[in-house]
Amino acid sequence: MTSERIAELRAFYLRELTGDTIPFWLERGLDREQGGLLDFLDRSGRPLSTDKGGWIQGRFAWVLSRLAQAAGGAYPELLPSWLEGARSCADFTRDKVLSGPGGRAYFELTREGRPLVLRRYLFAEAFAAMGLAQYSKASGEASYLEAARGALAVMERERGRLEPKLEAATRRLRGHSETMILINVFQVLRACDPGSAAECGRRIDAQIEELFDYFVKPGLRALLETVNEDGSLAEGCEGRCVNPGHAIETAWFLMEEGRYRGDRSLVERALPILEWSLERGWDAELGGLYSFVDLEGRQPAQVEWDMKYWWPHCEAAYACLLAWALTGSPRWERWFEALHEYTWRHFPDPVYGEWFGYLHRDGSVANDVKGNHYKGAFHVPRFELNAALLLGAVAERGMGLASLSGPEALASLGPA
Repeated sequence: MTSERIAELRAFYLRELTGDTIPFWLERGLDREQGGLLDFLDRSGRPLSTDKGGWIQGRFAWVLSRLAQAAGGAYPELLPSWLEGARSCADFTRDKVLSGPGGRAYFELTREGRPLVLRRYLFAEAFAAMGLAQYSKASGEASYLEAARGALAVMERERGRLEPKLEAATRRLRGHSETMILINVFQVLRACDPGSAAECGRRIDAQIEELFDYFVKPGLRALLETVNEDGSLAEGCEGRCVNPGHAIETAWFLMEEGRYRGDRSLVERALPILEWSLERGWDAELGGLYSFVDLEGRQPAQVEWDMKYWWPHCEAAYACLLAWALTGSPRWERWFEALHEYTWRHFPDPVYGEWFGYLHRDGSVANDVKGNHYKGAFHVPRFELNAALLLGAVAERGMGLASLSGPEALASLGPA
């Protein structure tokens, strides 16, 4: 990649992030009366429902806080609105989302913050911890870090104790998702609370060990989404399910950990996961990534398996850009350019801004909502911010793990 292309891409991602994605959500979604974010929006940004998703509040608190921390110096005129939005979502998260029994986090609430849905999964707690910790870092207010630690403590207390979806006496399963997200949760907490670095490092190591002990199957060239409790292949379609987006997201979490530590061996362990997932997930005929694939090439159980979702393309484009920056391999540059081209040709809405989230296999729009309790202000802005930061670091320091490793290489975005 030439220096001109690096500069072009960096400017492009910054322009999309600060001129389209963030303004769309702040102007249309931020609830200035009740706090938090209205996330169920139609194509133009009008609310389809005023009920709020619990995931989205912590996620947008993280996005705006990380943006303020990384780019506030480059965009001083935008910084106050970013911090205002971050505080609104952080407060709604702390005061409303985390008001469930025993401090559990609600998946869905009314506009005012009255509880609606408490799920048996712990992702709302994870995103609450991430958002509150990042806002504490951006604002300098320690109370939000304490709230983040509380959310994490609830998640860890409840992990493995909540009612499983299958009868445990008949079949006990492990899911990859919680292992994956905990790696990222501890990465965020470490960045926001340097005093916890050693403990967070140990906790990340434990999740990485769990990941490779149970879910990564080199002989099958796959990272499996669900396995038996002992890591063996589970019965049926669920046991054969490969989720390319989740596997690729895990790969870049691992690469970022290797980058932070300057650990080339960890980067090398992550790259095959990225390779396998792209090989299995890429639609060779029409382009883009399938949502689900079957380990044996059989019919996946999910009826939406061949749809093209927004978030796997965010994860894959960033993962390939990071793989290229750390290794210099042209194959990862080629993959990045293919994903970049497909993504920006199909997902952005040229009329109202932001992205469509759900495409048919041929790339046509299947559902034109801009937000719901899953698609919100997270994957797109995180991708755009991470890409801009990485490209800026490459332009400043050069490529390769030695140039890009360490906490200082992940910190901030200079003037565009």
